[in-house]
Amino acid sequence: QLQASGGGLVQPGGSLTVSCAGSGFTFGDYSIGWFRQTPGKEREGVSYITRNGRTTFYSRSVKGRFTISRDNAKSTVYLQMSSLKPEDTAVYYCAARYQTGVWTVIDSYDYWGQGTQVTVSS
Repeated sequence: QLQASGGGLVQPGGSLTVSCAGSGFTFGDYSIGWFRQTPGKEREGVSYITRNGRTTFYSRSVKGRFTISRDNAKSTVYLQMSSLKPEDTAVYYCAARYQTGVWTVIDSYDYWGQGTQVTVSS
């Protein structure tokens, strides 16, 4: 299973790091994606990191502001978010998948975390 944590309220322009801890499977064999969702909208891909951490991807809306990283020894992936904007407000979900391919395909993921709320507001 996956456990997302670290969400909260932050002012515009601020920073926040959310974490995703895995258990019950061989974490290092899985690539991890971060997605976010707001009410009435589809879940969208935010960032992705391959199993060895050597390759990362970002959506156009967060590139240059968010950084994804992982520590396989701790079975944890981090998403560092900076220069946050009100439009970054969403529930953030982490997901793990064994297969490769286009990372934004939601059905390609095997495990999902429960989500953590990030609110950017003054």
